[in-house]
Amino acid sequence: MTPEALRAACLELNGAVETFPFGPETSVFKVGGKIFALTALRGEPLRISLKCDPELAVRLRAAHPEITGGWHLNKRHWNTVRLDGGVPPLLLGEMIEDSYDLVVSRLPRAQRLLLDWPGNRRSGR
Repeated sequence: MTPEALRAACLELNGAVETFPFGPETSVFKVGGKIFALTALRGEPLRISLKCDPELAVRLRAAHPEITGGWHLNKRHWNTVRLDGGVPPLLLGEMIEDSYDLVVSRLPRAQRLLLDWPGNRRSGR
């Protein structure tokens, strides 16, 4: 996956924004002011950190050597995915959406309603 495709996959989710609170080299994707993805889009190799259900996080790490505990993050709730072709694009897309959904599910009800979640997860729908 290219950096441009990764950025697009994160930003196509309804209400998602890209911010740079850690400096210009780290893209931080948020919904409702909460982080659901972090990546250094110019990093080699390209990696992304995503929130994940703790039980699923362990299973994904066991099944894919490219998926490890979140780098500099709570490893119980975050995975870092090395995007070197080992993780199928469909799985990566599901992981991005799952991370987004986990964050949105914890937003106040009024914010969730503004996002029209889960009925309109993608802004283009």
